[in-house]
Amino acid sequence: MRALVNRAVAPAAVPAPSDEATAFHAALPGYRPTFLHDLAALARELGLRAVAVKDESDRLGLPAFKVLGASWAVECALRDEPGVHTLVAASAGNHGRAVAHVAALRGLRCRVYLPARSAPARREAIAGEGAEVVVVEGTYEEAVARAAADGARDGVMELADVGEGGAASRVIDGYATLFAEIADPFDVVLVPVGVGSLAAAAARFGAATGTQVIGVEPATAACLTASLAAGAPTAVPTPGTAMAGLDCARVSAAAWPSLRDGIHGTLAIADAEAHAAMRELAAGGLAIGDCGAAPLAALRALASDPECAALRDAVGLGAATRVVLVATEGPTDPAAYRSVVSNSIAR
Repeated sequence: MRALVNRAVAPAAVPAPSDEATAFHAALPGYRPTFLHDLAALARELGLRAVAVKDESDRLGLPAFKVLGASWAVECALRDEPGVHTLVAASAGNHGRAVAHVAALRGLRCRVYLPARSAPARREAIAGEGAEVVVVEGTYEEAVARAAADGARDGVMELADVGEGGAASRVIDGYATLFAEIADPFDVVLVPVGVGSLAAAAARFGAATGTQVIGVEPATAACLTASLAAGAPTAVPTPGTAMAGLDCARVSAAAWPSLRDGIHGTLAIADAEAHAAMRELAAGGLAIGDCGAAPLAALRALASDPECAALRDAVGLGAATRVVLVATEGPTDPAAYRSVVSNSIAR
């Protein structure tokens, strides 16, 4: 399924964004809002009023947005359990690095579980933050299970961005800061999904501001699309995608209610489309990785693909529409990024 319209959307049922997390981030050393780049030429080409990119390639010293969720979840966890000495997490790369970075700042040990197909560059970046890296011979979901088991030990806490309640809910709260920084009014936001924590924060922002939210997924890992179609969290096979941070089989239980009630639709894209978007952004001076470029690829499909006509009509995409694309990461695998933007095939 290329695109899905969520006919059951109910914004009034979506929780409000977290003001407390936003205030916490604003007080952190080095905090500043990330840039919102105007893509005026693209807006003219697509016949839209405005298109902007929320650039998360430099967030509190890291090349992705994930540190917002990790820093707030760690803050809350240590308030509740000050005896914790070690954080553990499962990750495809960016979440693990964010947890490792925050653990080091808080004087904690850290262990990160990664699936076997995680890129060496992402493993090295996590180790460079001082964490122990454990490569699991299996999928992301198997890495999640290993981290959960480790986190059950005394003095150890799992810092998950997937699951029910606890840290997973606080991670969603932490992401509210990204959207609170979007001062200009927009009609539509396109956001990468993965396990859905960022998309849940986008849904809360959308419900509070009247902005329509479209989730963007790889065609080979469209777990939110399957879940919305089924009316309940639904697992999908994940044969692999270059959009490593979105290579997820199931949405987070903590995110699901906000996704179900606050996401207006989803759009699935192929790796080749994300790569074309990376090259387009690079030509405009923006170094954005696979997951971060996905919303641009999705917008192009939304504007012109016949398979997206129902979703296009549902959100009223047209000459008066202002769109914001959430570019979630910079080039977190530099060699693969260089290969893509030089027109080679990155694997």
